Amino acid sequence: MMTGFQLDFAPLKEPLAFIRCLEWIFAIFAFATTGGYTGQSAASVKCSGKTVADNVTVSFSYPFRLNLVKYEAPLCNGSSSETLYLAGDFSSSAEFFVTIGVFAFLYCTGALVVYLGFQHRYRESSRGPMIDLVVTGVFAFMWLVSSSAWAKGLTNVKMSVSPNSIVKAIAVCKGSVVCTAGAMPSMGRLNVSVIFGFLNLILWGGSCWFVYKETPWHKPANPEGPVEEGANQS
Repeated sequence: MMTGFQLDFAPLKEPLAFIRCLEWIFAIFAFATTGGYTGQSAASVKCSGKTVADNVTVSFSYPFRLNLVKYEAPLCNGSSSETLYLAGDFSSSAEFFVTIGVFAFLYCTGALVVYLGFQHRYRESSRGPMIDLVVTGVFAFMWLVSSSAWAKGLTNVKMSVSPNSIVKAIAVCKGSVVCTAGAMPSMGRLNVSVIFGFLNLILWGGSCWFVYKETPWHKPANPEGPVEEGANQS
């Protein structure tokens, strides 16, 4: 019996290997769109007697420990300024989401190597498909949890970095000083990351069925096949 590596691209024509390829690609998009994000929010403060407003700029990035992000705002009493911080630490949900994406990418890579290079070993015993099914089910559940957590975390991030929230936090803006909120930071990339998270959930949930069909737990509806007419006639 041959037990070594035997490269064969034929399994890519089957649903299981094809879906694994999609999972591999979507996992990359999920963690890449989150992990490398940087954004900037802004507001302006026009103190009395000044003709030009002072700009307040706040830069933030992954992993969104916003309570550590500080910025300076004018006090309108000369050269003094106050140091403020954004609200909230949303690193746990963001890092959890990225971690699941990275591990899903690594598992898909390993699974594709097995499907394409060790298909004969994968199918010769029930252990491989059974382990594959359990791991696939776990990843489907983890995508559900991490995507839901990150979707909620992203909503909180948007509230914290909103220019209106920055204006409300500046002391002089609570008086008669004219304060103007800037444009909302671009969050399209982060919105896409949430979409890819739930797409991964659908893919991994769907692939559970195809892995299940490889296990001994799957029983055909009619294993004997239809009885041909006249087969039992002498």
